[in-house]
Amino acid sequence: MDKILDIDNVDLKIISLLNKDAKTPYTEIAKKVFVSSGTVHVRMRKLEDLGVVKSATLNIDFSKLGYDISAFLGIYLEKSSLYDTVIEKLKDISEVINAYYTTGNYSIFAKIICKDTNHLREVLNKIQLVEGIDRTETLIVLEESINRPIHLVTDKK
Repeated sequence: MDKILDIDNVDLKIISLLNKDAKTPYTEIAKKVFVSSGTVHVRMRKLEDLGVVKSATLNIDFSKLGYDISAFLGIYLEKSSLYDTVIEKLKDISEVINAYYTTGNYSIFAKIICKDTNHLREVLNKIQLVEGIDRTETLIVLEESINRPIHLVTDKK
C-alpha cells in the first residue's frame, strides 16, 4: 500500500496520456504535463519498478488479420485447486488471449480469438482436453461496442 502513496498527480497525468496512446513520445507528454522529458522518463521508470506500468500494448483489429471470431469461454474446473495447473496449460494455447480467475458460475473466464468457426471448434476441442477442466460454455462476440482505458482522476487532494 505504501508504494501507491509514491504516485502523485504528475504520475497520474503521465499514465493517463499514455493510456490513451502508448506511442506518445515523452517529449510531447512532457509539454502537456509541464515537466522535462527526462522527468517523464524517470517517472516512467519508477512506475515500471513499482509494477504500476506492466507494458505498452497495441490495440489490434484482429479481424483485419483474418481472425473473424472472438469468443468468451466460461470454464468450469473439476476442482478449484486445479486452477494453477489449468492456467499453465491454457498459456500454451495461443488463441487464448486473456484468462481470469473469477467468482460466480465459472472458475475461469477466458477470451479467445479464432479465424473462423472451424478454427474455433479446434481450439475448443484443445481446451476441453486440458486435464482439470470439467466443461466449458462459449459465448461468441457479435460486436465489441466499448473498448477503452479507465479514466484516471488526476487531481489527488
